Amino acid sequence: MEVEIVAGLTGLAGLAIGLATGLAVRVSERAQQATAPAAPQSGLPPGVASVLSVLRSSAVVVDGEDRVLRASSAARAFGLVSGDRLVIDELLAMARLARRDGEIRETEVQVGSSKGRNRAEGRWFAVRVAPLGSHGLVLVLAEDLTEMRRVEAIRRDFVANVSHELKTPVGALSLLAETVENAADDPEAVRRFAGRMQHESVRLTNLVQDLMTLSRIQGDEPLPELHAVALDEVIIEALDRCQIKANAKNIDLTTGGQDGLKVRGDEELLVTAIRNLIDNAVAYSPENTRVVVATRQCDDLHVEINVTDQGIGIPDVDLERIFERFYRVDPARSRQTGGTGLGLAIVKHVTTKHGGEVTVWSKEGSGSTFTIRLPLLNASPRPPAATERANEAAADQPRPPDGDASIVYPTPPTP
Repeated sequence: MEVEIVAGLTGLAGLAIGLATGLAVRVSERAQQATAPAAPQSGLPPGVASVLSVLRSSAVVVDGEDRVLRASSAARAFGLVSGDRLVIDELLAMARLARRDGEIRETEVQVGSSKGRNRAEGRWFAVRVAPLGSHGLVLVLAEDLTEMRRVEAIRRDFVANVSHELKTPVGALSLLAETVENAADDPEAVRRFAGRMQHESVRLTNLVQDLMTLSRIQGDEPLPELHAVALDEVIIEALDRCQIKANAKNIDLTTGGQDGLKVRGDEELLVTAIRNLIDNAVAYSPENTRVVVATRQCDDLHVEINVTDQGIGIPDVDLERIFERFYRVDPARSRQTGGTGLGLAIVKHVTTKHGGEVTVWSKEGSGSTFTIRLPLLNASPRPPAATERANEAAADQPRPPDGDASIVYPTPPTP
C-alpha cells in the first residue's frame, strides 16, 4: 500500500514538473518575441541611419507600404516629404518601380512650381532612386540643382545679351566702312561717315571695357592689393572723365559735402563706379541742369557718396531691375546716349566688393539720387565742425517724401 502511494506521488510530482517546464518554455518564447528587434521591413537595416546622416543630398527611405521611415531635414524643408509620405508623385512612382524590379533610376524633377507660375520659381533636383535590401525598402536621394540651373540661365542670358550688344556696333562699322568706300569721291560724306565710325568704335570699346571690368569684379574672390583711397581724389577724377559730356549739354557738375574722407579699396574701380553714376545722371538729364556729387560721414563707421541729378527719373516698376546687366528703362534712349547697359551693374558689384551697399531714390520728373555707402578707413567719431558741414550738405540733397519710390540693395562685406 505504501509503495503504491509513493509511486502515485512520484507520478504526480513528475506531471507537475512537466507542466511547469512546458509553461516556462512558453513564457520564455513569448518574452523573446516581445523583446526581439523589429523586422527589417518595418525599420532600417543596421548602419543605414548612420550612413544617411552624413550624406549631403536630401535622403528619404520608404518601406514596402510607401511610408517614410526616415527623411533628412533638407528633404522636409524642400517639400519632398510631408508627415510619413512622399508628396511628389513622380518620386513615389519611381520608388514603386525600383521596389518592383530592383533597378536604380535617375531623373530630374522640379518642386514648388505650378502651371500658372513661372517655372523658374521652383527648385530643381537630380533624383536617384534605388532599392535598399530585400525587404521592400527604397532609398531616394535628391541633389539640389537650383543654383546651378540659375547660373546656367544667367550665363545663357549674358551670352545672348553680349552677342546682341556687340552685333549692333560691329554691324554699323561694317556698313559705314562700305558706305565710305562707295563715297570716296565725296569728301563731305567721307568725313560724316568717318565720324559715325568713330562713334561706333568708341561704343564698342566701352562695351568691351565694361565687360572686362564686370568679369573682374562679379566673382567671389576678394579684391587684391587694397589700400587707402581718398574720396576727394576719386570724385575729382570721375568728374574730369565726365566733363566733356556734361559740357555738350551745358550741365553743371558740382561737388560738396565733407572733405578728407578715406576708404580702403581699389581706386580705379571706385572711380569707375562714380563715373558710371555721373555718366547716367548726365545722359538722362535735360540741358542746362545740374548734377551734384556730395560726400558725408553718415555715422562713426560709414561714408556716403551721393550723386543727384535733375533728370527724368525712374518709373517705380523699373527700380528693382535697374542694377541688372543690360537692363534699360528706355532701350531706345539708351542707344541714343551710347550706354552699354552695364554701368549700374558695375556700380553694384564694385560696392559689394568694398563691403558697402548702393541705394537709389527716384521720382519721375523730379530726378534721382544714387547713394554709395562704404566703410570708413580708420573710422572714428566725427568732430562737431565736420558733423555740421555734413548735415548742411545732406540738407541740400533731395530726400524722398513719404510714398515716393526708393529701393535699397544691401550687400554683405566680402570676407
